[in-house]
Amino acid sequence: MSAEAIDAAILGVAMARWQKTAMIIVKSQENLRASKVEASYDDIAERIYALASQGRLEGQGDLTLWRHSEVRLPG
Repeated sequence: MSAEAIDAAILGVAMARWQKTAMIIVKSQENLRASKVEASYDDIAERIYALASQGRLEGQGDLTLWRHSEVRLPG
C-alpha cells in the first residue's frame, strides 16, 4: 500500500461539491481494489485527514465521523 496510490484514488473520486466522507472512503477502496491495491477504510480515512490538512481537500464537520462529515476538492 502506498500513500500516493491512496491519494490518487481519493482525489479521483472527490468532486467540487460536498460528498460524505464515508462515500469517498468506499468509492476509493473500490477503485484501489480494481487496481489490485489493498487498503483498509482506516488507511483511506487517514489519507483523507492528511489531504485535508495539506489543503488538497476541504472538509466540513468532524472528519473522524465519516457519516457526519463531508469533503470536496478545493475550489
